[in-house]
Amino acid sequence: MSSENADLIEVEVAYARPDTQVILPVKVERGTTVEDVVKLSGILHHFPEIDLAVNKVGIFGKLSKLTAAVRPGDRVEIYRHLIADPKEVRKQRAAQGKVMKKGGGSVEEKAESAED
Repeated sequence: MSSENADLIEVEVAYARPDTQVILPVKVERGTTVEDVVKLSGILHHFPEIDLAVNKVGIFGKLSKLTAAVRPGDRVEIYRHLIADPKEVRKQRAAQGKVMKKGGGSVEEKAESAED
């Protein structure tokens, strides 16, 4: 292996919209920032709606600064604005008496299903 490739690390850049999801592998030098990885990946050409001054970014689901250095194997994620606040949606469901699909249900329903 040449010394040029020895300092390269592999990372991924991910972005998703309701209609599509993209994960791009990128090889960069150690010490490369999140912002530089996003730019080098070419993802900004595929999705011109991405604005790094507006969109938040993270690494494996944790918010990150654009100036943070990436590490080998990191997945840099570009986040879209939420259309609806998840907390508000849960409050509305609870107010309407709707049961959530996963782990929801009333105590009575759980007791009845346990008796069966």
